[in-house]
Amino acid sequence: MFSGPIEDRLAIRELHDSYCDAVLRKDPDDWGALWTEDAVWSLMGTEVVGRDNIVNLWNGAMAQFDAVSFLGIPGSLAVTGDTASGRYQTHEILVEKGVPRVAGGRYDDEFVKVDGQWLYSKRIFVIVAQLGGNKL
Repeated sequence: MFSGPIEDRLAIRELHDSYCDAVLRKDPDDWGALWTEDAVWSLMGTEVVGRDNIVNLWNGAMAQFDAVSFLGIPGSLAVTGDTASGRYQTHEILVEKGVPRVAGGRYDDEFVKVDGQWLYSKRIFVIVAQLGGNKL
């Protein structure tokens, strides 16, 4: 289900697109700029609070990969004023030590509009399915 002003929904879609692009480029500055200062990221059960801590965890995770391709598709989005929530499906191709892995996942997201810009305030990620690599 999608609801709320189309301008806000488009801006949040562009937030997701920027996220995917920053992951592909492994750019911690661009990726970190998409989060609020007090954001929460739950990555497969590990919960981290605060933008700096989130970026540090991400840097550690990304360091293990030779290459990452990250795509996503919005599944739902509901905008109410300066807050929103939604679901986002992901598809990743990860190469670790030359071994490829394909993973599909889901983010349950919360967003907040800060100074006219939509940012992630909370992301909860779970793997739905994966194939290959050392983590079957």
